[in-house]
Amino acid sequence: MIDFVRNVRLWFAPEEVRREGHTPDYRFSLANERTFLAWLRTALALIGGGFAVDQFLPDLGWTWRIGLALALLAAGVLCSLRAVNHWVRCERAMRRGEDLPASRFPALLSIVVAVVAVAMVVVVLAGWAG
Repeated sequence: MIDFVRNVRLWFAPEEVRREGHTPDYRFSLANERTFLAWLRTALALIGGGFAVDQFLPDLGWTWRIGLALALLAAGVLCSLRAVNHWVRCERAMRRGEDLPASRFPALLSIVVAVVAVAMVVVVLAGWAG
């Protein structure tokens, strides 16, 4: 937990990250930044999907609509927070000459998106049948 709090502080103090270790090849830092931006695009897509479910599926039962929308919105929020945390962790590891940190988050996000997708399939099939 203490490491997480330290990382959150580093989100807003990139100059502290730059003081650690030595400057890696810029290509690696830029690749890390592109990965960060890809995670942000994923977060924005999830958030947009959550709003789309809420706004464009009014015939869907309230519980289903709100549940699916909130699941997508929550995944988007988590994805955006995880993006910056992962960026800081990778940048620090590269500067220290350490292995890049492993993460279970992609697997967790994939499971959440798959569960929401299966629920959407059920909703669509139930809508056609009903």
